[in-house]
Amino acid sequence: MATRKTRTERRADLIEAAQRAMLQHGPDGVLLNQVAEQAGLTSGAVLYHYPDLSDLLLEANQAGMERFYSARMRRLAGLTDPVEKLVMTIRSGLPVDADDADVRLLCELGGLAGRNRVYAALLTSLFDRQVSMYQTILETGSAQGAFALTADSLTLGRNLVALEDAYGYRIVARHPTLRTDEAAELILSYARQVTGSSLRVTA
Repeated sequence: MATRKTRTERRADLIEAAQRAMLQHGPDGVLLNQVAEQAGLTSGAVLYHYPDLSDLLLEANQAGMERFYSARMRRLAGLTDPVEKLVMTIRSGLPVDADDADVRLLCELGGLAGRNRVYAALLTSLFDRQVSMYQTILETGSAQGAFALTADSLTLGRNLVALEDAYGYRIVARHPTLRTDEAAELILSYARQVTGSSLRVTA
């Protein structure tokens, strides 16, 4: 006998369904019945949990973004070595592969941000929080003597996030010779130059 899902679990399923629908039909062109189809529910069942479709789409967009800030912050909380923190943060900021749904959706949103103020605000907030995350790592490493920074932490943090975004886009755009491991090493090569550290993590 199947276990009945809780309201929280059902809403999580709907967020994932909305993300799939946005990838298939575009973030600004998703209809209620398309989300319902992805979720395997009726439109009425979707509206029971989200009376306003725009609220569901907003939560779906925010959920995809949180992987690149909140999830990384949780991982950072378990580390003490600034070198390990920087390496982990760089590697976790890239797509898993060319089919990474979260990054594909972020790229879709980026294309719409110029004419959609909500998407622009979401992406701006994500960028600024990621920069702040890098700043904390860089400043802590500098204070502990692990890094010799070549510029202020804001400049370096912005450059690191910009490199994540650029290489992430190229990966999901299926560049034939650029994969996640190669992109991570390219970003790490920049990080080595600006921190004066080999960024070698001891097992």
